[in-house]
Amino acid sequence: MTKPALMDLWNEFRAEMPVAEKWAYFDHAAVGPLPRRTADAIQKYSIEASSDGDFHWPNWSASAAELRNHGAKLLGAKAEEIALVANTTLGIQTIALAFPWRTGDSIVLPSNEFPSNQLPWMALEHRGVEVRRVDPEPDGSIDLQKIARAIDASTRLVSLSWVGYSTGHRTNLMDVCQLAHRQGAQVFVDAIQGLGVFPLDIRQIPIDYAAADGHKWMLGPEGAGLLYIRDKHLETLSNVLAGWNSLEASHEFVSSGKKFKPSASRYEGGSANHVGQIGFQASLGLLLHYGCHDPSSGFAERILALAEFARQELMSNGASLAWPPPKNPTSLDGTGSGIISFNIPDKDPQEVRRHLIRSGVILSVRHGSLRIAIHAYNNPSDIERLIEAIKGMK
Repeated sequence: MTKPALMDLWNEFRAEMPVAEKWAYFDHAAVGPLPRRTADAIQKYSIEASSDGDFHWPNWSASAAELRNHGAKLLGAKAEEIALVANTTLGIQTIALAFPWRTGDSIVLPSNEFPSNQLPWMALEHRGVEVRRVDPEPDGSIDLQKIARAIDASTRLVSLSWVGYSTGHRTNLMDVCQLAHRQGAQVFVDAIQGLGVFPLDIRQIPIDYAAADGHKWMLGPEGAGLLYIRDKHLETLSNVLAGWNSLEASHEFVSSGKKFKPSASRYEGGSANHVGQIGFQASLGLLLHYGCHDPSSGFAERILALAEFARQELMSNGASLAWPPPKNPTSLDGTGSGIISFNIPDKDPQEVRRHLIRSGVILSVRHGSLRIAIHAYNNPSDIERLIEAIKGMK
């Protein structure tokens, strides 16, 4: 049973989400809805920009600085290790282009990664970098021993997703770091399907790089994300994607005699997406308030418990899981997440999705299966609404 104080907390969080008044919303692995305060912050920006032009620019820039601070708190990092990027793809491309590759180097990654965590690395092959793609297990999980066997003296980087966007499988990042670092390789994490709902403290789990757009689990607007670069690597990376905003004293708008910023923000080369960053700052501040970064807050366990409830209800009502259940499904030490893919026997997934939308339930179809993605503000009544809508098809 959830403690009454915690239940009050989740109800309070739910009240911040206008989407819950209309929908049982389970599409956080695609695009998350905006909290009320985020919509208000974006509206305020729009009014300021339309009424006063750039007069409020210093305040907008200060919001971007606060977003870096939020990103640092989220990861247990330093603000200087956080760059604000447009999306996960740009974060991955930045490291792929900036990394000091040599002819004959190799990179290892699972073959079922989202395209954004494959294509930038595969584009390095013309520079003489070998991309070694390791197939997942039949259950969709990643066998880290296979990853380990793919690493040799030429391997400079291992790149993988923290949580699989289709399988929902959550990988133990400490194990990945240990096997990669033991061989002298670094670790890049596509964190978009876990960051904001599962704690990741880089002081404890020594990943080298991570990227995540804010528009999924972190409930921000599209086009605003985070790139983490461990500070000891900054000076080994090249200054790709450089622009006026990459330099110290950038607002003097000259390049002669200027040095690059001694922080990850040197990769924010051009004008900022202030409206996106202002919205993202509001959303991430809300999640941090409810302890998304804190293993003791119960935030992640809330999601895992709701996901297990949904999984059991789906199976009890005839649904088949697209992937085997996770190990220790309600534990932070397990492999579960808020993502569950399933099918309704003899029903076309797209037809089911259309029916569910008409019933007030939002989810996605990925790789031929229905996919729900449960957040901490969801509650059992949302899951019951899903189940009742499925029953209504029979």
